[in-house]
This record gives sequence, C-alpha cells and structure tokens, in this order.
Amino acid sequence: MQELTILLLQRIALLLLCAFLLTRIPSFRYLLDWEINVKTVLSHSAIFGLFGIASTQAGVIFDGERFYSGLWYTSLSGDETLVSSGLVAVVIAGLLGGPAVGLGAGCITAGYTFTLGGHLIAASSLVNPVTGFLAGLTARFFSQERVISPFKALFIGMFAPILYMHLFLIFSPRPEETIPFVNAVGVPLVVSNSVGIAIFTAVIRVALEEKEREAAGETRRAFKIAETALPHLRQGLNGRTARELAELLNRELTNVAAVAVTDGERVLAHAGRGAKGHGEGGTLPREEESAGIGETGLRMVSGHERMDCGRPRCPLRAALLIPIFETGEKVGQIILYFQRQQQIRPVEIAFAQGLEKLLSHQLDMIAAEKAKALLQEAELRNLQAQIHPHFLFNTLHLIATLIRVDPAQARRLIVHLGAFMRSSMKLASSSLVPLEQEEQQLKAYLEIVRVRFRGKLDIRYRREEGIEQVPIPPFTLQPLVENSIQHGLKDISDGGLVEIELTRDRKDKRRLQVVIKDNGKGIPPHILPTLGKMPFPSPGGERSGGMGIYNVNQRLIRLFGEEARLCFANRPSGGSIVSFQIPCPVSDERNRGEEVTAHVD
Repeated sequence: MQELTILLLQRIALLLLCAFLLTRIPSFRYLLDWEINVKTVLSHSAIFGLFGIASTQAGVIFDGERFYSGLWYTSLSGDETLVSSGLVAVVIAGLLGGPAVGLGAGCITAGYTFTLGGHLIAASSLVNPVTGFLAGLTARFFSQERVISPFKALFIGMFAPILYMHLFLIFSPRPEETIPFVNAVGVPLVVSNSVGIAIFTAVIRVALEEKEREAAGETRRAFKIAETALPHLRQGLNGRTARELAELLNRELTNVAAVAVTDGERVLAHAGRGAKGHGEGGTLPREEESAGIGETGLRMVSGHERMDCGRPRCPLRAALLIPIFETGEKVGQIILYFQRQQQIRPVEIAFAQGLEKLLSHQLDMIAAEKAKALLQEAELRNLQAQIHPHFLFNTLHLIATLIRVDPAQARRLIVHLGAFMRSSMKLASSSLVPLEQEEQQLKAYLEIVRVRFRGKLDIRYRREEGIEQVPIPPFTLQPLVENSIQHGLKDISDGGLVEIELTRDRKDKRRLQVVIKDNGKGIPPHILPTLGKMPFPSPGGERSGGMGIYNVNQRLIRLFGEEARLCFANRPSGGSIVSFQIPCPVSDERNRGEEVTAHVD
C-alpha cells in the first residue's frame, strides 16, 4: 500500500507541470472569471480531457496479483485494471469550469478509458463523467472564489476515488475478488487524488496571484510616478520640468539604462547613460523605423543603426517611445532606453502603456481645469459687463448732478462707488467667497441706491448671525436685488419696498435660504416659466434679456446642484419673490437674528 501511494504521488508531478502550463494560456483566465460560453466549454473540456488521458497513461496496472507500470498502454486484458490519477484532471475541470466543463472532460477521459478495455471497464469509464459533473455542481457553492482553496479541494477530492471504489463493487461480477483489490488501492487512491487536487489548485492560485501581484505592482508604480509627475506637468513641458521628470523616471525605473523627455523634435532632458549621443542637443531614435505595440501610440526601436546617435560604442541599443498627448494632440515624448532589446519584457511594455494613458489623462484633466477656470472667469466678466455699464453711467450722472447742489453727498457717493468697484474686482478672482465679502459689495450697492431713490424706496435687510463664512458664488445677491429694483419697481413712483432675508432653513439647518421680495408689478406670466433657464428676447429683438439672472442661476446649479436653482413667484398682494438655497455649515453657537432696515429718505 505504501509503495503504491508513493508511486501514484510520483505520477502527480506530471499534473503539476500541466497546471503550471495551464496558467500561461490567456483564455484560461476567462474560465476562472466564470465567463463561460460554448467556445470556452469546448476548448477547456478538450484541454482537461487531454490531461485526464495523460494521467491515465501515467497510471499503474493491477493484474490481480501485483502492480506494475509501463511506458504506453494500448489495451488491457480481461483480468487487468488500470489504477491512475485521471480523476484529478476531471475533478479540477469541474471545480474550475463548472458542470459543463467537468462533464466534457470526463466524457473525453471516459472514452479513452473505454478503448483500453480491462477488468471493470464499465466502472472505470462511468466514474469520469459522473465525477466531473458532480464536482462542477459542488463548485457552484464556491463560485465567489476565483480558484477554490486547496484545503477545500483536498476534501472534495476524497469523494471521487471513494465513488470509484463503490462503482467497482457495484459493477463487479465477482465481488469476492474485487474486495481485496479495493482494500489494496482504496487508501492510496484517496490520498494521491485528494493531495493531487489540492496541490493542483495551489499551483494555479500561486501562479495567478504572483502574476497579478506583479501587474498590480507595475500599475501602482505607474500611478505613483504619474502622481509625482503631475506638479511638474502643471507648469508645462519646458527644460526644467522635463529634467525633473526624466530624473524621476530614471530613479524609479531601475531596469532602464536612461530616460529622455522630448517635445517631439528635440531632447529637452536626459538622465542616465548615453548622454553624449542622446542627451540635450543629441539625436532621437528613428521613429519612422519603429514598430508599433498594441493599440496605443507606444512604439519600440531596436538596433544600433535605428538608434542613430553616430557613436559606435553607444551603450543604448533599444528604446520604448512613449507619446504624451494633450486633448488629442501630441505635445511631447518620453523615451525609455535599454542596453539590449531582450530587456524590454512584457512588464516594461505594460508599464509604458499605462504611463502613456495616465500622463495623457492627467494632461487632459489639467487642460480641462484651465478651460474651466477661463470659462468661470469669462462668466464673471460677462456678469460684470451686464451689471456695471448702465449702473455706472446712472451713478456718474447722479454724481454730476449732486456736485452742483450737494457736494458733500457727491463725495460720499464717489466713496461708495469706489468701494463697490473695488469689491467687484476682488470677488472676480474666486468661484466661491465668504458671505460677508459678498455682503460688502451688496451694502456698497445699497448705499448708492439709497441716494438715487431718496424718498421713493425702502430696503429691509435681515441676516441671521453665524453664517458670515458660508461660501457663496460672487455676484449673486447684487444682481438679484438690482433686478427687483430695475424691473419689479420700474413703474413705482413712491412706496417701493425690497426685503432681503438670509437665514438657515427651518427644516434643515444645513441649508442657507436667501429670499428677496419686492412690492412691484410682479413678473409677467409668459416669462415666469423660463426665467433663469434661458435668456429671453429683449425689446431690441436680441436674446439678451435676463442674462444676469440666467448667469446667476447657472452658476448656482453648477456649483451646488439642482437644489440650488433660483425659484421665482409672484406675490398675491403684488410684487415678486426670488429665492434659492445653498449648503450651510451647522454652527454650534446659538443662532440669533439681526435685522438691518435701510430707509431711503
């Protein structure tokens, strides 16, 4: 029994070699990810079936008296029985590929076993498809595991030879002769098969994990390099940033001979060996004679002639050319130099492809950020252009009038106008400002309005304490107040009222609610549904009316979402209401109300 166990375990070595080779088949990963289709089932049934046939051939023959092995078995006599590890391949097929693959591999192995003949041929043939199918059904309980653990496989592998022994006894015409055989081979077969299955799964797990760890390591390294290179790339590709990037890559990539950064036409920086021929002012590899790799822009150059540096003793014999794209346009290139072409392994190629995508994506993000900043600045400038001209001209006209009748008031008005213009320029540099800064601009505007509409307009301003630092988009409050004064109170000669309230929402203290009311003529019903959503035709026919309100609404939505959009309504007693809500940090201090009422004399 001991000798038979050792002999069967020796045969398992063949399966371990097969397991290692199996992990090198690319399509094998689809099987492990349970991406099973007809092609996968047929191909892997054939692969595991061939493993089963090989394991069967590596078995031991029992002729009723002794065990012996041969080089190749073509047929067995009526009193001979083949004891092999063919069940190992069939069980593994079921565990990895499910019932379909297990049944397919079992049928192929069973068909070959049937052609050999021998004693108890029915049991030897039937056990393979049955075992493969049952192993596949069992694997469904562990489908969350990519490869079943060796410990579980060890116990599952015990049932296959036990079933084999039971079938021997069921199909045996002479049980008295079969029982001694089962007693002799039962334990060695159980031990060798279960250990073989466990080792088989362990080999597959280790091989795959090692390969995936290596790929993950290269990915992490590419991310790390790309992240470290980002501050340099933000400053643009020039001599200094190129030198820092080249030194960074040369330091991190220990298996490359040198690194160069170019603008596509000339070398901006070089770090490593071969600087005399390929450094700044040196030559670039002949890209027109390079070979493309994959679907990206990565290319490879090899050979002394194609390196084209003119130095016969140049140590650089191969290179990977990594293009750098920004918004689809090639803006530079990173060159990884090697001393021999054989040093360019799949790992280096995968790293280079990942680095190309990461750097290009980061440059696209930087370009998008710059475009966003320019767009934001343009929006603010556009909003300022909407606010300032007519307001400035009216104010200057008022100052010119006051200079003759009330010079002191004219001086005060000039001071308020300067404060308004100064705060406007300060606000234009940020996308969000503290509420107290936005409030300064609004108060400067209200002081000017107080003089312009003396005795005709009353403005009431209420702001809850503790919300001074709430971030708000600049040029938000003043355009809304101006809209109420210029349009809502346009035809009101006396008794105009504008109320401004800034408070935390009663239901949700994390929201700041801004409400602006007037007692004017209200918003025309045909404009109300689209106000703030799009500019509407002005009296001149151009689609520019309501541009200030539209800009405020769009910036609120872009920064805080749909919940921050402007809401418009007409008051039953006359006039209109415009309101919006933005996020507001919750303060631990007790909120108190502050009401400021400005009466225009």
